[in-house]
Amino acid sequence: MILIGRNTSPFVRRVAISLRLLGFSYEQKALSTLNDRDAVRAYNPLGRVPALVLDDGETLIDSTPILDYLDQVAGPEHALVPAVGAPRRRVLKLVALGLGVAEKTLACYIERNLRPSDKQHQVLLDHFAGQALAGLAALEAVADGGWLYGERVSQADVTLVAAMEFLRSSWPDLVPVGRFPKLEGLRDRASALPAFAETRT
Repeated sequence: MILIGRNTSPFVRRVAISLRLLGFSYEQKALSTLNDRDAVRAYNPLGRVPALVLDDGETLIDSTPILDYLDQVAGPEHALVPAVGAPRRRVLKLVALGLGVAEKTLACYIERNLRPSDKQHQVLLDHFAGQALAGLAALEAVADGGWLYGERVSQADVTLVAAMEFLRSSWPDLVPVGRFPKLEGLRDRASALPAFAETRT
């Protein structure tokens, strides 16, 4: 398999971490949506990453369906999202919160770094930042010192860590150290695992 995109993207990184946790071998083409637009569009006409080229040549796009496919191939005993019922709904809700943090952090990055300074909209930026912080606060409230759900890493943890580290690298002043101590502890535990350490940019 070939993963398209750079791990600086939290959406690409959550796929990279998951591939390693699930034991899949893969290559990676570190294409940028800004600097390699035509190359990225060859895999996804929307010009977005990640994309995953399967061994038979089929290309999957967007991190959520890619991860759903990987869980199906890995099987329910290894999948990072439970297959059915209340456990599945619980993990997917936690994943949605983590994805929301990543999406709003990306929106903040675009507003702060890619939009000309005289065109930046402070009210909108404050709104996006507030949404990201609200997602982290909701996850901090359910964290209990272990993984977010169950006794092993789930997609909720993968997505949260990818989002937190993207936020830390793109706007560190937004979340001072100690603001979300339970989540910081979870991130530190995850960072000791090879799948997380080896995908950090």
